[in-house]
Amino acid sequence: MLNDYIKAALRRARYELLDDDDSVYAEVPELPGVWANAPTWEECRDQLAEVVEGWVLLGIKRGAEIPVLDSVDLNLIGVAEDVESY
Repeated sequence: MLNDYIKAALRRARYELLDDDDSVYAEVPELPGVWANAPTWEECRDQLAEVVEGWVLLGIKRGAEIPVLDSVDLNLIGVAEDVESY
């Protein structure tokens, strides 16, 4: 499920070639603070995937609400209630 979320985030990413040093900058607008900067497009995408993963895991650890992307919902609200009904 986490891989599906990362893929959805990467599909929404916006990339920009920076004039100063010809590096590539990317961000996911729906995920505040999620960005990457690397020398190539491929490295930037790989770095962005790692940042998304860390952002999600930290958010879950802190109990933050994770935005739903492409119907992938990583929020754990209601999970305890579902478990108790078994």
